[in-house]
Amino acid sequence: MNRGRVDRFIDGIEVTAACFLAVVTALTFVSVFLRYFFNWTIPDTYDFSALLLGILVFWGIAVANYRGDHITVDLVWSVAGRRGKRALDILAALVTLVVMLTFTWMVGTKVVSVRADNVLTYDLRLPVWMFYLVAWAGLAASMVLLTVRTLRLVFRPDLVDTRVHVTPLE
Repeated sequence: MNRGRVDRFIDGIEVTAACFLAVVTALTFVSVFLRYFFNWTIPDTYDFSALLLGILVFWGIAVANYRGDHITVDLVWSVAGRRGKRALDILAALVTLVVMLTFTWMVGTKVVSVRADNVLTYDLRLPVWMFYLVAWAGLAASMVLLTVRTLRLVFRPDLVDTRVHVTPLE
């Protein structure tokens, strides 16, 4: 299968989100292990965990928005015809794009203000703005992926999976 640069970029964002998940998991495991067996904590573990979790969420938003794996209510979509479903998908993508653009802008202003205020972690006194910047980069990636998804919905709907994922109750 011939995969283009856009698809490789999307894969890279997914791998980045997975790496942040692995780091948060490892940090939590090691921290609990050290605290339980050696009565010692890694400095700034709480700060790092919270900041990395924020990064993970923002990078995860990028992947979830592109894949359409977020929580949806598809009552109207499920009864609409083929053209209606496509129109609803495009409308939903555009609304999500506008909302995420606003969110990305606001987080960007927060990065600037946290840097200007010189906010530091508690123990190691490391600047927090770098973590905010990496989280913002996840939102910027989300903007790229949402733009790609929207363009694909309009011009190449065959490249976007818009099927409803329903698990029957047993």
